Formats: sequence, structure tokens, C-alpha cells
Amino acid sequence: MTGAPDVDYTATSLRPDWDTLPASLRESLAVALGSEVVEAGPSVSSGFTGGFAAPARLSDGRRVFIKASDDTLHSYRAYQREAGVVPRLPSAIRVPAIVGSAHASAGERQWFAVVSEWVQGRMPGAPWTAEDFARVTAACERMADVMDPSPFDGLHSFLSDLDENDSPLQTPARILAGEMPLATGLQPWVPKVLSELVDLIGLAPEVFAGESATHSDLRPDNMLIDADGTCWTFDWNWLALGPRWMDWVGLLPVAQHHGIDTTAAIHSSPLTVDVPADHLDCFIAAVAAYMMTRADAPPPVGCTPALREHQRFYAWTFLEWLASRRGW
Repeated sequence: MTGAPDVDYTATSLRPDWDTLPASLRESLAVALGSEVVEAGPSVSSGFTGGFAAPARLSDGRRVFIKASDDTLHSYRAYQREAGVVPRLPSAIRVPAIVGSAHASAGERQWFAVVSEWVQGRMPGAPWTAEDFARVTAACERMADVMDPSPFDGLHSFLSDLDENDSPLQTPARILAGEMPLATGLQPWVPKVLSELVDLIGLAPEVFAGESATHSDLRPDNMLIDADGTCWTFDWNWLALGPRWMDWVGLLPVAQHHGIDTTAAIHSSPLTVDVPADHLDCFIAAVAAYMMTRADAPPPVGCTPALREHQRFYAWTFLEWLASRRGW
């Protein structure tokens, strides 16, 4: 491979249709919403899971967006987490309001659905333009202002969520030790910089010690820009404590890959103007390590093969961003 993998983020998921959801869940939703679904779908094709996710029209005329999953999929708990987080987000964050939720049983499976207001918009970053990058940057700066310090009690840190026995942050060290192979499809120079990745990731306890509530999974396919240029954020199921700049900096490598001058952006944004360069590089190295982990393995149950394509694309672009900053 001579360049970054190509991933179409508008076509990464395989989702069920409305008619395949159990009748018990559809009935519970009608009760919760006070109105029946008269038209639904088609399901959105972004994301990497098999959870149902589609716009719908109710008999009372409202347009909504419905997500639903059974308890065999990761999305079952993710949707419940989102339903609990979104109503508590500060009003300055533009996020579709939750209008209802429902539980149901069907055979041996438990089901959950969450319904939010419908937002008409388009995904930024496909590819990134200077205008959309400016809109998203402004939205990230507003989010940081109202989420620092965290308005939520009892949040885990972003680092603690990764600090497990099989932590992906250990991937570069494990590759160096011969305990696991290097993922295929990366730059040929990656073996030469593994030790520097290990050193950068060693700064993680200091770098991730922030007290801001962060989205922690902010990507273009978790955002929409509406006709008025407003940036909306979605999928708030990974909320965690971290540095206030983390969500925005996680967007920079792909933006630079698309031609955005992220060096100028870092020097001008209040989020990063005073942040040590090694701290930014540590975060990007940590994400690269995360994306390198199990990139050649079959996807987890309930996830599509596009998840692994996404991992390679992110690992490539994040490593390339580091290379341009560190002279690799």
C-alpha cells in the first residue's frame, strides 16, 4: 500500500429494517411516544454496528430518529448510556433532544430503543473543507467551555477506560517485544518509530489528567451540519473525563490529511495554544496505538468489517500527523 486506506463513512454499517424489530418493541415505543410510527427508514448507513438507526414519521406528524438494539450487541448499552447523558448536557451543546425511550422483551432477548428529535443535515469531513473545519472547531470550543470542569458527577477518566489488562496503549511495546504482530497496511517506516511511540504514550497519566467531560469518540460521522451552518453532535455514549482539547485534537489528523493547516489551527485555537506539543503528540500516539490493536482480526460480534478499515485509516493518518510534527 502506498497511501492511506479509503473509507466511505457514509457506507460502513449493516442495519436491520424497521419491520424486523419485534412487535413488542414497536408497541412499547408507541406507548412511550404517545403516537405510532407510520413510516420508518431507510436505516442510516454510517457507523459500525448492527443496531437499528433510522428516521421515522409519527402519526401525529412529528419526525424523529429511532435507535434500537437487542442485548446481544454493544449498541444495547450504548443507546441506554446516550439516553441518560443527552438530557443532562449543557444547553450550549447542540444535540438532538431525547423525546422518548422504551424497553421490551422478545423471546430470550431484551430490547431497548431511544428516540430523539430529527435533525436534517450533512456529515462534515467527507472530505474536510476549511468552512466546515471552522464550524466544527467553533463547536468544539463551545463544548469545552461548558464541560470544563465536568458538569457530571462520577465520570471515569478516558485513560482509566483504556487502562485494562489488555490495554491497547501497550500495543507498540508488545509489538517491539515480539508479543504481537504489527498491523498490516501501515507505513513501512512504522517499525522504526515504535520505541518513540512507547515513550510518548508513557506521558499518558499526565496528559489525560484533565477534569473536562469529553465526548471521547468525536468523528465526522458523529456530527451533522444543518442548513444554517450549525454543528450538531451525536452518539454521546463514551462520555469520560479528559483534557478540554481532546475531542477537537482527535479531529486534526484526518483534517490535515484532507489539506487543512492544522499547525496554524493549533497555534490559534484557545483549546491548544498553551498545550505542550508532547501532550498533543501523546494523545495522537495513544489513538494510533488503539487503532493498530487487532486491526487484522475479524470484527467483534455485531460490528461490520468497515470497523477494521476505519482503524487502518485512523492509524495511518494519526501516524502521518505525528511524522510531520516529529520529523519521522
